[in-house]
Amino acid sequence: MTASPGRRIGLLPKIIIAIVLGIVCGLFFPDWLTRVFVTVNGLFGNFLGFVIPLIILGLIAPAISELGAGAGKWLAITTAIAYGSTLFAGFLGFGVSMAVLPGLLADKKVGSVANPEDSLLAPYFKVEMAPAFGVMTALLLAFVIGVALTTIKGDVIHRGFVEFREVINKVITAIIIPLLPIYIFGIFLNMTAAGETYNVITTFLGVILMVFALTVVLLLIQYSVAGAIAHRNPLRMLRELLPAYATALGTSSSAATIPVTLRQTIRSGVSEPVASFVIPLCATIHLAGSTLKITCFSLAVMLLYGLPIHTGTIVGFIMLLGIMMVAAPGVPGGAIMTATALLQSQLGFNAGQVGLMIATYIAIDSFGTATNVTGDAAIAHVVDTLARRDRRRHGEPDLHDGTALA
Repeated sequence: MTASPGRRIGLLPKIIIAIVLGIVCGLFFPDWLTRVFVTVNGLFGNFLGFVIPLIILGLIAPAISELGAGAGKWLAITTAIAYGSTLFAGFLGFGVSMAVLPGLLADKKVGSVANPEDSLLAPYFKVEMAPAFGVMTALLLAFVIGVALTTIKGDVIHRGFVEFREVINKVITAIIIPLLPIYIFGIFLNMTAAGETYNVITTFLGVILMVFALTVVLLLIQYSVAGAIAHRNPLRMLRELLPAYATALGTSSSAATIPVTLRQTIRSGVSEPVASFVIPLCATIHLAGSTLKITCFSLAVMLLYGLPIHTGTIVGFIMLLGIMMVAAPGVPGGAIMTATALLQSQLGFNAGQVGLMIATYIAIDSFGTATNVTGDAAIAHVVDTLARRDRRRHGEPDLHDGTALA
């Protein structure tokens, strides 16, 4: 007997079940069985790494071409909003950290904390799936091809990219989204079996709770602004993005969550042309949650080690961090690995302090990632509203009828 469509389990419940089962099963699964799921995760993770650049190219290039003659304008507007949001998150973390952390970390000492990834079980075997090109290459290709398509008269290449987008959408709906719960189960199974996450969390519990509260505040601010501009209920908009938030909690990767974020953003009321352009773009340039976390934990480590904190240095660090985060999406922990050079050059961290940052960040990496992807949809609502107003001003059809931006 086939279950009716209305009784199917949604993606959000599946992800929650996968997380809970992963944590529970990690407490008693033997290592050999855990490694079976780790092997499956390795295969799926490598496939994600292979397909993510294709997703970025396949979604952004045709979306930019559909923006019409105003493609450059909307690209600049989206990038400016994303960078502004990232800077705001960093300065929010800076201000709150300086007000709260000195008292929170008084008389605290740094314990022996290991990188959680060092204790994870290894897969039985690996199959390398090298991507055709990197994430940044895909992003640049999408920009070049998409903008160029708005300036030529022929439509053969445009039709080809539209069909390529259909292929990518089929891969997303038929392979990636159905397998995501299994992938998330494997991640939490391995992390629970390793046990190092617990050690890191207990060492920095107060800082972690503060950062989590700040991510919630950041999302509420982002959606309040987006709701005011779009004249929509921000809480309803935010609720629609819960599956994307939960998916990012499991994958710890903004890029890997693109399929779910895109689907939920469209469902929340953003037109498909704008969503297909903004979501993949912001997954690679808008890491507000990661910037917030890195700023707060950097200041915590500086306070613990007695390093001098100068406002000008931290401001410069945050502004550079917002730019460097563009290279971070795609792999779990990518943000902190990208920031290590900046931690050493700008803040004067030594190898031990950088290692402590990596351990702390990776242990709760998923909360920053979830904030990143959820905030992407808020930006999409803002861009969609601005685009619709612009079209009305020029007497052009509304975006929601499927026509292209101009």
